[in-house]
Amino acid sequence: MRNGAMALFAAGIGGVPNFIAKAATAGNRIIQPFQKKKTLVCIFQRGAMDGLMAVSPYADPNLKLMRPTLYMSPAQTEGSMIDLDGYFALHPSLKSFYPLFQSKQLAIAHGVGSPNPTRSHFDAQDFMESGTPFNKGTDSGWLNRAVGLMGKPTTPFNAVSITSALPRSLYGNNQALAISNLNDFALQMRDNPLAVQSTASSFEALYDNNSSQLLQKTGKESFEAMKMLNVNNLKQYAPKPGVVYPNSALGNALRQIAVLIKMDVGLEVAFAESGGWDTHVNQGTDNGILARNLKDFSDSIAAFWEDISAHQDSVTLMTMTEFGRTVHQNGTGGTDHGRASCLFVLGNDVQGGKVYHQMKSLAKENLEDQRDLPVSTDFRSLFSSVANTHLDIHQNNILFPDWTGNGIPIMRNS
Repeated sequence: MRNGAMALFAAGIGGVPNFIAKAATAGNRIIQPFQKKKTLVCIFQRGAMDGLMAVSPYADPNLKLMRPTLYMSPAQTEGSMIDLDGYFALHPSLKSFYPLFQSKQLAIAHGVGSPNPTRSHFDAQDFMESGTPFNKGTDSGWLNRAVGLMGKPTTPFNAVSITSALPRSLYGNNQALAISNLNDFALQMRDNPLAVQSTASSFEALYDNNSSQLLQKTGKESFEAMKMLNVNNLKQYAPKPGVVYPNSALGNALRQIAVLIKMDVGLEVAFAESGGWDTHVNQGTDNGILARNLKDFSDSIAAFWEDISAHQDSVTLMTMTEFGRTVHQNGTGGTDHGRASCLFVLGNDVQGGKVYHQMKSLAKENLEDQRDLPVSTDFRSLFSSVANTHLDIHQNNILFPDWTGNGIPIMRNS
């Protein structure tokens, strides 16, 4: 537990949650106990994704000089980059994104990062999730503050992270849950041995017998959440016919977020994460570590988007990563910690089909420390634009304290 937020987990992440059989057989019509709300889904790519390979400025001649064995370009052959606009190209492993880009539901922002130049994974992630890149003392995350600005929650599922522990972005005084599996989840209170070790058959008994008022309060809310997930008519859940999620941590997380969205339980903020993006060695091109990660990443998101097709008007998905990789490849066929990267925003209220950027050429004199793609778009400019438009939050001074910048027009009516 941290600052009143709650952490829940379930054993394992495998298997499809066994919910909503009747809904699945009736066109995914599901009981709606709460008023339908807009939902923001955030995915953190932990480890620092190489944005220069995911969405490559292939037409810049400097890139090929600096990445002689990692450089890729569009061509009419299998495994080639997918040209987007004559300057940027999509990695072939992200081909699931291309139809979404063509339909203008997917936008890409490049040159995005933190104004804090740290190359520490832990610090950079902390700064991005707190939303205060020069203040390590901030005790809340920007998504938790967003939850507070949206008003009093009417459901325990107002903010949910499909992770085993609550992410830094959801720390704070506003209610948030971390659930790793919806199928058979049990309660775990962080730093609370009683809750972790108890084998009590009655959750009410566990909470009522505990002397901590805070534990009793959060425990009751958790029990409400458990009852909601275990009502008799929620027996089985299956994705939309034809939708196949990758059998991966991200695929399973997004599949479970889709369950909560289809259940209309009042979900407003959802969080998932994807790891393995720290590609120092043998990064590869159309095959290799990065290619495998990008395929899982895009296929998981594309499956999720198709699965919630009936709910797309109320959902926006946004990705983030703590920083990018060096422009120069290193001596082991990889890339080291850099500065700016790219991110993706998906939704029907997104002005998609475009790469938003203020990047200069990759000439050495334009690089930060003569090695890195500079941050030309502060991550808060993008996060605030999405929150302002999709969640109707306009108190940027609370959402991102000490920031007075402007958003970017990546959303419709922004």
